[in-house]
Amino acid sequence: MGTATASVPPVSRWQMNLGGTGTRMGARERMLLTERLLLLLETGVSLHQALRELHAQERHPGVAAVLDAVSGAVLEGQPLSVALAPHGALFPPTYIALVNAGERGGFLPQVLQQLLEMDEQADRLRSTIASALSYPIFLIVFSLAVIVFVLVGVFPKFADMFEQIRNDLPWSTRVLMALSDGLRLHWPWVMAALGGLTGGAAVLLRRPDVLERLDALKLGLPGLRTIYQQIYLSQTLRVLGLSLAHGVPLVDALRACQDLVPNRLFRRFMADLREQVTEGRGLAQGFQHSPLVPTMVRQMITTGEDSGNLAKVMTRIAEFYDRELNRRIALISRLAEPVMLLVMGALVGLIVASLILPIFKLSRAVH
Repeated sequence: MGTATASVPPVSRWQMNLGGTGTRMGARERMLLTERLLLLLETGVSLHQALRELHAQERHPGVAAVLDAVSGAVLEGQPLSVALAPHGALFPPTYIALVNAGERGGFLPQVLQQLLEMDEQADRLRSTIASALSYPIFLIVFSLAVIVFVLVGVFPKFADMFEQIRNDLPWSTRVLMALSDGLRLHWPWVMAALGGLTGGAAVLLRRPDVLERLDALKLGLPGLRTIYQQIYLSQTLRVLGLSLAHGVPLVDALRACQDLVPNRLFRRFMADLREQVTEGRGLAQGFQHSPLVPTMVRQMITTGEDSGNLAKVMTRIAEFYDRELNRRIALISRLAEPVMLLVMGALVGLIVASLILPIFKLSRAVH
């Protein structure tokens, strides 16, 4: 099994490119493929026939090409896990490792069912996070659009009027007038500066040292630390628990999970765990000495290893963190909405006050 998993290159968990086809496939497409294969196997269809049937029905060109190659390899007598290994862009290492365990133990349909449930859980988590962030992001974009509209379309109409009392204008009005003039008169330079900042940020985000610092911030800042810890541990422990429950050796399961999480510090932690287990020092010892693992998880992993129920304990921790994440994300979403509304209201109020106060001053001057 180590050969099958070792040949699989690390891939993005969020969106995977099918080499040479120019098409992409995400987790939802993989879930559909797994569900259809599981349904065919449960109705008594042979593995090769099921793969050929899926190939005949598949409209996605990249997936169809992979299914054709996999069914051909299975027809030649290769195990399904070995046939899947060259297509690491579509099937991550953990998927292949668990399929291998299911084939060896004779319970491939059960493994496919649990792989499907695992992908569905990850998809629900992504949907929850996206839903929680969508409204605050909309408010931010809408607020910026309103501010730019007022600065470019409204303030210039009052510029001549306010010029008469420039020295008596409130500081907020002077600042907004300067911004309005800058946006209207120098917008090419403003756009060039924004483009330069975007390009510079894109270049920086490709540098390993910058990405390392960002990964450290995710696991270092008090507010973000707990959320990212729960996300990473939930994903990793669920896969490890599922792997161990189906007979995958611990070292192979750790190797397959090493690139599961897109965080360099956590990947290094997983690599250290695998090295310690290879040296015979036990899994609990690696968890005990890592600052990335909460005390509760350390204690439960130690208890699970001592009692021989490590797979069950890992699954329980993953389920607990799933519930905690859903609760925490829902709370953040509920708090973010009124906060963003207050910020938006304050900005709009500042702009309105910056227009009305000078008008009142002019009115008193006239009278």
